[in-house]
Amino acid sequence: MKLRVAQDQKYVDEDWWEWSVWIDGPADELNEVKQVTYKLHPTFKKPVRVTDDRANKFKLKSDGWGTFPIRVKLELKTGAIIKLEHQLELLYPDGTLNGD
Repeated sequence: MKLRVAQDQKYVDEDWWEWSVWIDGPADELNEVKQVTYKLHPTFKKPVRVTDDRANKFKLKSDGWGTFPIRVKLELKTGAIIKLEHQLELLYPDGTLNGD
């Protein structure tokens, strides 16, 4: 499968970003996904988030101040599980990476 985690981010102000992650890949492969579970950093109020919204490619929107690995579990309609990991990257307006 060619499914992967994609992201975007926007610097808001004072070391704070709005960001989102979603599953990207061929439409036929996305159509095989039943639901996606995102496991965020444990400091989030709700660190485990589940979505079954295929229409927006299983997008998760959030905000925060730091980078961390996001663990992602895709449950396919066949019952198979695919595990992915994505390192959230947050960029300042000048293009430098948060955490550098």
